[in-house]
Amino acid sequence: MEKSRRESVAQDFQLIGDGFNHRIGLRQANTLRHLTPPGYRLGFVHAARQLLPGCGGRRFRSSMATTEEERLAGNGEGERLDFLRDRHVRFFQRCLQVLPERYSSLETSRLTIAFFALSGLDMLDSLDVVNKDDIIEWIYSLQVLPTEDRSNLNRCGFRGSSYLGIPFNPSKNPGTAHPYDSGHIAMTYTGLSCLVILGDDLSRVNKEACLAGLRALQLEDGSFCAVPEGSENDMRFVYCASCICYMLNNWSGMDMKKAISYIRRSMSYDNGLAQGAGLESHGGSTFCGIASLCLMGKLEEVFSEKELNRIKRWCIMRQQNGYHGRPNKPVDTCYSFWVGATLKLLKIFQYTNFEKNRNYILSTQDRLVGGFAKWPDSHPDALHAYFGICGLSLMEESGICKVHPALNVSTRTSERLLNLHQSWKTKDSKQCSENVHIST
Repeated sequence: MEKSRRESVAQDFQLIGDGFNHRIGLRQANTLRHLTPPGYRLGFVHAARQLLPGCGGRRFRSSMATTEEERLAGNGEGERLDFLRDRHVRFFQRCLQVLPERYSSLETSRLTIAFFALSGLDMLDSLDVVNKDDIIEWIYSLQVLPTEDRSNLNRCGFRGSSYLGIPFNPSKNPGTAHPYDSGHIAMTYTGLSCLVILGDDLSRVNKEACLAGLRALQLEDGSFCAVPEGSENDMRFVYCASCICYMLNNWSGMDMKKAISYIRRSMSYDNGLAQGAGLESHGGSTFCGIASLCLMGKLEEVFSEKELNRIKRWCIMRQQNGYHGRPNKPVDTCYSFWVGATLKLLKIFQYTNFEKNRNYILSTQDRLVGGFAKWPDSHPDALHAYFGICGLSLMEESGICKVHPALNVSTRTSERLLNLHQSWKTKDSKQCSENVHIST
């Protein structure tokens, strides 16, 4: 019985091995990965070696490393791990076309997934693989516009997807009244980002309505809720609000003094920034606070040199090989950006260990389907794939565009945005001159 079972498994592995050699074994490979007992982050090759001593052939090891040494060496022979750019391009393409069932719970945040995919393709200089015009129309259809009586002005912004069944309207007609239709602060941030990434001029964005909706989300303590119906309020949404104001080149969408006060009060006893006052410092919230102040141009006004040095120390202590977000937590791919970008903004990223960080990020790279995972031997996902690439960009990895560490888009996109701002100023100045001429 046991011998028969071993022979059956051996045949399965032989089939998958042959599939790898001919690039046709993906379905069988993914099925076999699930044979590993829950709770064990083991590759299917490791599981096979336990069942079938001696069966872990070279062809398996080249596709799925099983030990830390093999992961860092690539195929067990000690060479530097390669960044598989083309596979990541295809991974992001799939994120825009079809997603696994486990993403279904993120339907209301679909625009965020689109951001990870589009910005990821932009970082890889591969936006030519998508239909930009179609995606731009879809994003504009998610804009919550004012109704004719403007009664919903404080609910405007961008929604995450078409889950409410609102009629398709690519921002060319007035909004439709719906009691549960409102923008979400993170969707407004990612929606505007996607439009700029795709080269849109934001001419159909109702800036006044977006800013009115944003003002309605700010609380008395300076933080922001996600939606007008009420939600958690923390540093994440302060960052989203800062990005929205920066992209629209208009800071009337927030009370900046209150937001700055909230960021200051969120500094913890160990010198990191937390999601709010009195909470635990965290790599993600530290990024959100520091990046927000940089976008405002207020970083050195808010924190003294001594305080900034303490924040720098807290951030630089987050590196082990990759980065973790809190002391005594495991390293995670996404913190290579969250903490790395913070160190970049604080101008000390060059003092970190690039080699260890790069090796960790690439140890989470899926060598079959592309993308990056949270940890080695885990499934890749859109978020970690994007932030893995951004983390590598901070270290100037070949084949990746430079990332703007505060705005979280490519520097090419940030420069396009600045050109947009300049064109708006020129247009406003011209309009003002015409009005003066008419009045005289």
